[in-house]
Amino acid sequence: MSTTTIALVTGGNRGIGRSIVEALAADGRDIILTYNSHEDEAKEVIDAVAARGRVAEAIQLDTTRPAAFPGFADAVRQALRARWDRESFDILVNNAGFALHTPLGATDEETLDQLFAVHVKGVFLLTQALATAPEGTAPLLADGGRIINSSTGLARFVTPPYAAYGAVKGAVEVLTRYWAVELGGRGISVNTIAPGPVNTDFDGGYLRDENLQQIFSGLTAQGRVAHANDIGPAVAALVREGTNWITGQRIEASGGFRL
Repeated sequence: MSTTTIALVTGGNRGIGRSIVEALAADGRDIILTYNSHEDEAKEVIDAVAARGRVAEAIQLDTTRPAAFPGFADAVRQALRARWDRESFDILVNNAGFALHTPLGATDEETLDQLFAVHVKGVFLLTQALATAPEGTAPLLADGGRIINSSTGLARFVTPPYAAYGAVKGAVEVLTRYWAVELGGRGISVNTIAPGPVNTDFDGGYLRDENLQQIFSGLTAQGRVAHANDIGPAVAALVREGTNWITGQRIEASGGFRL
């Protein structure tokens, strides 16, 4: 049986998710990553992990479809047994998500439902499927494990038109505190990472605009906007040995945005 630490990262095929996967692999973790689409990107990430001497498996998952979660849990269990001779993994990173504009007076119900589905309902039910189990069976997330939930600086600093996105991420931060208590008896720590402005393809890659970069850089203590590789190492640091006593916390990785 492998004693390697195994992390499961949702949305690990691009952007911040890929940065998290690669940072964890650089720290000696093996990886199960999910992707909704772009299987080719997931295969590239597997190769990047292999180049670091670690092992990765990619499993397709749409986190807005809770009906798929039992089948996904079975696929994770099968991968653990086949690749690692294990019945559990150690780190869950709820990273998958997207942003939509929601200006007051011009936002429809479907938009709100989409944001809630992926960032609250999906996160809650997927974590439930992986971190708990019926009495007499063992959960997939091991005792002593870690959960990192993805939030956003927009839950702290107001930047229209992201009200609903900031609100659902605020809900994630509340869930983090509750789960830290509910799972604490098993030695599982639960924390939130909250990035500030990051130059990725998130929300259509809006931060690739040089004028916006200049504006946001002027609002950041470190004088620039982030890149995805600023966030992955922060997540990896939160799950290193000796940090389990940190739990129920919101860690903002924003370079000091709007301090």
